[in-house]
Amino acid sequence: MDKIIGLGNALVDVLAAFQSDDVLAEIGLPRGSMTLIDEDRLHIIEEYFKGTKVRMATGGSAGNAIGALARLGAVTGFVGKVGSDARADFLRRSLKHRGTEARLLVSPSLPTGVASTFISPDGERTFATYLGAAATLKAEELSLDMFKGYACLFVEGYLVQDHSLILRAIELAKEAGLQVCLDMASYNVVNADRDFFGMLMNKYVDIVFANEEEAASFAGKTPEEALKELAGICSIAVVKLGARGSLVRKGSDELRVEALPVGRVVDTTGAGDYFAAGFLYGLTCGYPLEKCVRIASLLSSKVIQVVGAELSPVRWRTIRREIECI
Repeated sequence: MDKIIGLGNALVDVLAAFQSDDVLAEIGLPRGSMTLIDEDRLHIIEEYFKGTKVRMATGGSAGNAIGALARLGAVTGFVGKVGSDARADFLRRSLKHRGTEARLLVSPSLPTGVASTFISPDGERTFATYLGAAATLKAEELSLDMFKGYACLFVEGYLVQDHSLILRAIELAKEAGLQVCLDMASYNVVNADRDFFGMLMNKYVDIVFANEEEAASFAGKTPEEALKELAGICSIAVVKLGARGSLVRKGSDELRVEALPVGRVVDTTGAGDYFAAGFLYGLTCGYPLEKCVRIASLLSSKVIQVVGAELSPVRWRTIRREIECI
């Protein structure tokens, strides 16, 4: 099985469920988006969270995907930057527990980043992200040795906001012989940097994941048309349609896989990350494209039934058994 390394914002998720989306309007957060915030705004959000039941979990798009891959038995690594605090210790313990090689650089002056996660009544999640130390990861801190020995680099689209960092990472990965997988991450991130996304995919990206909104933001077309455009510049393109399943195209081969039925959506946090993890796991195992998508759909369906992006060991054992039957 190929080794996969993730590069992303090293974050801790702080999750809270709310009875309505009124709080999003009050704070000025677009529903279903990821919004970067400063420390002052973080303190305002923390006041809203004080009156709710919260839980803490390892976070970040790449971190979630790598964590799920590790639970499936893949050999994984993760590159990010943290502060020198309790949240950083929490991340290190979590990565080590999963068997992931943690390549965490440390900022002496900023705290570990936190993603305040608002869970709507229908399970939709909205992120207000204070990057903290994660934002200080710089291109010059990356080295070729970080990527040697791996077969694939998974990059979260949130990093696109630092052009030099993501270019350095991808160029080093290519020099080390890795395939590059990019998750577009959020429609508002794509809107803000469409041309740069296009350059990355045309020159470097082998596998791209986008949900329906992200695909529309990039290509301005229907999901089917966007899929064809994305597959014309990347080896494999995936467009996720939520409850309507997903579209996948590799060359001239295209397929649509229906989503697995879910009785109740609790929280969509990590749904796309788990989808990517399942798909990449299937690829590293050498499975046919359709089985890769079905594994992706399976993982995505499981994580939206719990709060946060972590599943219990019992659930993972069940998932591994179900994968064998696909």
